[in-house]
Amino acid sequence: LSLKFGDIGNLKGLVIRLLLTTSYYQLSVQNWFSLHRLQLLYNHSVQATFNATGIHAPATYSFHCEHISSLQRYDALLVPSSANDLSQLWEVTFTDFQIQGFNVQEGHFAYARDCASFFSPAILMGLVMSLILLLVLAYALHMLIHLKSLDRHYECKASPAYFAQMRDNDIGDEKEPLRNSGNESYELRNQQFGKIYI
Repeated sequence: LSLKFGDIGNLKGLVIRLLLTTSYYQLSVQNWFSLHRLQLLYNHSVQATFNATGIHAPATYSFHCEHISSLQRYDALLVPSSANDLSQLWEVTFTDFQIQGFNVQEGHFAYARDCASFFSPAILMGLVMSLILLLVLAYALHMLIHLKSLDRHYECKASPAYFAQMRDNDIGDEKEPLRNSGNESYELRNQQFGKIYI
């Protein structure tokens, strides 16, 4: 696949040539195409060659990537083929790159296989945060399950066994009427429980 740009500045007859190959893989039971090599031609000769890595898709699909570049900050999917040729002097970057080598119908791209990794930094960070939240939730559930109830403690305090002395006394002897300025009041004989005024 050749992209011809013509004369650009000092570059006479600039052409970007994409060499595509197709292969059959028994594991996926279908044909796949891959971008094998990228060549820069000007002045009617090949001046720079880059090997492509990781640019492949099923033959019935297209391939899409936000950046295809020889720069490290874009994962360098284009690698200079040799240290001796002029490819070391070039920096090539395609933005919003989409290619389909075969089975193009009506001039439209087929469904695109994207180059985005399943384990990008954002996805890994999300997985780590989810793991931390799950650990916190598991710890909270563990603490709730082993939380000791206070009901037994209060039942013991309110147990009739603590008031056995008071029940042994005669109910009639528990109070003694007092006469005090027209108000009727009762005082418990056992002073440790206090006074009741009516």
